[in-house]
Amino acid sequence: MRILLLDRNNYHLFQPLLYQVATAGLQPGDIAYPVRVIFRGQKNLEFRMAELLGAELDRKVVLTSTGPVPYDHLILALGAETDFFGLESVSRHAFPLKGVADAVAIRNHVLRCFEQAVHEPDAALRRELVTIVVVGDGPTGVEMAGALSELVRLVLARDLPGLDLREVKVVLLEASARILPAFDEDLGAAAARSLARKGVEVRTSAAVEDCDGRAVRLRGGQLLRAATVLWAAGVRASSLGEAIGVERARLGRIVVEPTLALPGYPEVSVVGDAAHVVDRGQPIPMMAPPAIQMGRTAARNVLLRLQGKPAEPFRYRDPGSLATIGRNAAVAHVRGLKFTGFPAWVVWLGVHLVWLIGFRNRLVVLVNWAWEYFRYQKAGYLIGPE
Repeated sequence: MRILLLDRNNYHLFQPLLYQVATAGLQPGDIAYPVRVIFRGQKNLEFRMAELLGAELDRKVVLTSTGPVPYDHLILALGAETDFFGLESVSRHAFPLKGVADAVAIRNHVLRCFEQAVHEPDAALRRELVTIVVVGDGPTGVEMAGALSELVRLVLARDLPGLDLREVKVVLLEASARILPAFDEDLGAAAARSLARKGVEVRTSAAVEDCDGRAVRLRGGQLLRAATVLWAAGVRASSLGEAIGVERARLGRIVVEPTLALPGYPEVSVVGDAAHVVDRGQPIPMMAPPAIQMGRTAARNVLLRLQGKPAEPFRYRDPGSLATIGRNAAVAHVRGLKFTGFPAWVVWLGVHLVWLIGFRNRLVVLVNWAWEYFRYQKAGYLIGPE
């Protein structure tokens, strides 16, 4: 059996730690690993760096930037993209966080704003430069807000003597009534208290309507002036699903059978964020654990089909939820147990180290976290090329 892996990037990215690159805690290379190195010992696998453009399912051909590629079995892991909910001004001026380039752009922009602010004589413009708005109530938004506040108050406040912390604002905006709605209400409340202790202003029932790069307008007309707006309010399945021409459900996710196969095309499976899979009456969340489990099921089903056996249905096993709010603070719901604070933070550290690919990356990230914890220094604290 020969396996061809197609990807537009030549690296595997550990997205759960992407926000730490954006907040100067890690370097891009700490959370990315070359695909060719990962599969160096797998002799039946070929990697090709190419952009997927579409597919002709009846002909069993995928269309790529390097030409058409025929297949016998196809697994589509198309991923997700930022959902701006049709707000064109937000899509133009707010920063998304879906890839390495996004994270580096955020880091450079934030650091430039604070460098400019310490020499800015205009008080109104100075306050605008040091105001950061994070939009979104999920783990990414919460983790970003907490990490940015610590970057400012533990690092920049020390290294930029002209910075007046009384003018700095990190604001977390959420359109619903509370943050972390996927967690139990008491864990969401604990996360809100931790953010408040770190100097983050949490505003719920605050829906964004417009953004021009210098201010955010909320529903009701309230204007919040900020030079930095980070968008973590939602994702939707990759638009490639439309290019392939298959049935899609809410958020553009591709409708699949219980075995993850496309209806009418048993040789094609869809996994991860792009797959619309219902469990207990609800779509499975667009997160890493379901994607990993789907990938294993799809691969196992290919082997079963090659043996002439029926494919197995996918069964999701919820491993729990974790979200960190900076140093010593996190919330966790794992196997029926709920805990917060330092114990949850230690669990979060361990889980993320385990899932990082490559011993070097694990070691570097662990050393960086330890150095930052004891020395209040950021490994990626520089303004570099984007």
